[in-house]
Amino acid sequence: MTVAPGKTDIGDVLAVAREQVLERGVGLSEEQVLAVLRLPDERLTDALQLAHEVRVRWCGPEVEVEGIVSLKTGGCPEDCHFCSQSGRFPSPVRSAWLDVPGLVKAARQTRETGATEFCIVAAVRGPDQRLLSQVREGVRAIRADGNDIQIACSLGMLTQEQVDELVEMGVHRYNHNLETARSHFPDVVTTHSWEERWDTLRMVAAAGMEVCCGGIIGMGETVEQRAEFAVQLAQLSPHEVPMNFLIPQPGTPYEHYEIVEGKDALRTVAAFRLAMPRTMLRFAGGRELTLGDLGAEQGMLGGVNAIIVGNYLTNLGRPASADLKMLDELKMPVKALSDSL
Repeated sequence: MTVAPGKTDIGDVLAVAREQVLERGVGLSEEQVLAVLRLPDERLTDALQLAHEVRVRWCGPEVEVEGIVSLKTGGCPEDCHFCSQSGRFPSPVRSAWLDVPGLVKAARQTRETGATEFCIVAAVRGPDQRLLSQVREGVRAIRADGNDIQIACSLGMLTQEQVDELVEMGVHRYNHNLETARSHFPDVVTTHSWEERWDTLRMVAAAGMEVCCGGIIGMGETVEQRAEFAVQLAQLSPHEVPMNFLIPQPGTPYEHYEIVEGKDALRTVAAFRLAMPRTMLRFAGGRELTLGDLGAEQGMLGGVNAIIVGNYLTNLGRPASADLKMLDELKMPVKALSDSL
């Protein structure tokens, strides 16, 4: 067989992945990820099984459970086309702040589920001093409440001084999603660049905080751009990659987009796991809509090893008890806080 210049003969990509990813822990290349994304439906079970083996081999059997809360909702100046919190779109979400007692209560309820991670999120381009002061006061109050849960933040793009301030507060993980492939980003957001997000992530990593970076599947990207995105994420070596599936939001430019088909979503989960064998892959927003209960179980057996429980920022999720019951039935141990430190 003659291989074109610059191309690799990947043959049966799952056979290649078994040796390359499962045995050696080396993530798939962009071309190889694309081949997984193009697998026919009859190979999907094989892909998910291999992704699960990779997850167990390189990440272990535990599942990390996380809860999130919105500290500042709505009124964001950016034009992320998927987001109902943008102040530029006629969505029903309005600007609101959560007070510190509300933050403490949410953190306590999250810890009571057995979760080890609590992420404080704000709909902003980047934090001003008022927001950082609120976060600082909230972190202090959560600790004063006797809550030992790990605290993460998602506050938009940062300066170096703000990164340093969050480290000093004790924030151990920072979420800032690239959202989609670099080539597709200008079609999704116009008020800031992919590179600006990348710069924040690099500063976070250099400061010693864990990097949480993922995106949303189903925003009009091509299958080639999904493969591009997976490899770009892998280049960051993130601790965690949240996998969201588009929930078309009323009033946004994407309100009439179709929901990602379940098999495509699962194929994407498997492909991302094979691109990032050592990364925590977290089920996040849209999984209930795209996959349903059965699909969620397939995803947990197809490479996913972390999950957000309860509600999302502006959308309802499954009850935490339902997800914890699912993990118990799948005999997947919930990661203990002592294992997360």
